[in-house]
Amino acid sequence: MSLAGNFRQLRRVGRIIRIASRHRLDELLEVAGLPLQRLPLAARLLLRFHPGRLLPRPSQSPARRLRLALEDLGPVFVKFGQILSTRRDLLPPAFADELRHLQDQVKPFSGSESRTIVERALGMPLHEAFAEFGAEPMASASVAQVHAARLHDGSEVVVKVIRPGIEAVIAEDIALLYSFARTLERFWPEARRLHPVEIVRDYERTIGDELDLLHEAANTSQLRRNFTRSELLYVPKVYWDYTRRNVLVLERIHGVPIAEIEQLRSAGTDMQKLAERGVETFFTQVFEDNFFHADMHPGNIFVDISDPADPSYIAVDCAIIGRLTENDQNYLARNLLAFFHQDYHEVARLHVESGWVPPQTDVHEFERVIRGVCEPIFQKPLSEISFGHFLITLFQTARRFEMEVQPQLVLLQKTLLNIEGLGRQLYPELDLWHTAAPFMERWMARRAGPAAAFRDFAEQAPELLGQLPHLPALLLRAGEMMNRFDGMARDQKELLQRLSAMQEAQAKGARLRRSAGLLALLAGGLLLAPGVAAADPGAMLLPAGFLGLFGAWLIFSNG
Repeated sequence: MSLAGNFRQLRRVGRIIRIASRHRLDELLEVAGLPLQRLPLAARLLLRFHPGRLLPRPSQSPARRLRLALEDLGPVFVKFGQILSTRRDLLPPAFADELRHLQDQVKPFSGSESRTIVERALGMPLHEAFAEFGAEPMASASVAQVHAARLHDGSEVVVKVIRPGIEAVIAEDIALLYSFARTLERFWPEARRLHPVEIVRDYERTIGDELDLLHEAANTSQLRRNFTRSELLYVPKVYWDYTRRNVLVLERIHGVPIAEIEQLRSAGTDMQKLAERGVETFFTQVFEDNFFHADMHPGNIFVDISDPADPSYIAVDCAIIGRLTENDQNYLARNLLAFFHQDYHEVARLHVESGWVPPQTDVHEFERVIRGVCEPIFQKPLSEISFGHFLITLFQTARRFEMEVQPQLVLLQKTLLNIEGLGRQLYPELDLWHTAAPFMERWMARRAGPAAAFRDFAEQAPELLGQLPHLPALLLRAGEMMNRFDGMARDQKELLQRLSAMQEAQAKGARLRRSAGLLALLAGGLLLAPGVAAADPGAMLLPAGFLGLFGAWLIFSNG
């Protein structure tokens, strides 16, 4: 890093210390259970005697102080706090709830700067690309801001522009986050299980995706294609001719923000249908397409109420997309069905089989603990049970069995919480269990039943039929290959026997050399013995030395 870069980072660290002191974040270390006695002496002295301890203790709760501090630290830390708020497997509920209120509202940069960025990215004057371009941004966030525009063919669009200079700020702040994470792993034993460095790495990857608008455009295009023939979700069109790494041009959509519940109700929207369609949209993305919008907070979701009796969703900002491996997808579906049927033994067994808990876990003990957590919850009507919070409770319980954080499930958990929360705001009687269970049963039947086996065979039938004419030749070649493998196995066995004989001969030779060497050393020593060398000691010195060197060579040589 350059001298200027080092100076900027030192200045940034100084600002972080001032903000942390003002909000008395040093007290959060004790709340988190960090063993302060294990910190280096200099760190302990700084915590004990830093000037911030002279400031009055704020009246707010520790969780609120953390949120206010992150907002003061700026957009990168705000976005990190938003992501951290989804990690309820890491944070106490009060902290996770408070961090969800973090606001990603940043002062916009000037319209003239946006014009310059767009013109440079497109390589043409703005008036050649757009018939109109709104100088005032429609919205401004930490990474980018959005302007309304119109193309020459009359299409209404929005133009998303990356904030100038944000890459350098993000790089410096992420370097600091890595330093904090490594310090935690070094001095806090619990942190090793929570993998703070991996959390920062996931955040770095996430915010890196947000900085590359070509990546967001590709995600948007894929999600749009997945729902082309569906009435559940509409995704705006990407205008690729005007899209670059730092500029994204999308179709402008017109809908009611999902948070405007009163406006939706006053328009006569079927709120139950809208809430249930949200759940169906989520499970379709996760299990049918394995490509789900993982940032579905209220600011990114709109509702098309052109027909209030048949409402549908509109999704924007597809920078963050989640996917599961086929194994995780399968285990997750089977776990969900086991929960629906209250089959706790199956839940415990699947956790071990999937590798989410260590293989030596006692399945029966794990089942007993899961039953103790779940039974009190299931005494309530299912419509009153939060499925997302239920999973979080289960994951927190599984920590007792050394359950590792599952990064591949974090985005899914976050999205499920958002969807369920929005669904219950729209329609408080929403029963996510009732809505999801039939979907999951149909999906599992398609994946694991006789129909799935027949479908797999049907999909591979053309390839199998194409190979039938070659089957006799393939069988003949297989026989020849088996004979060749038998010959190779015999040759390999003979080679191993020869190597073994050679090793044994070498070992025998080495023993003989060592024995001869010892005899030579002994003979040399005898030549120098007082009785033998008394007549002419000088005459004995040369042969004795030769025998000694020769003996040493025999003992220590490798060949």
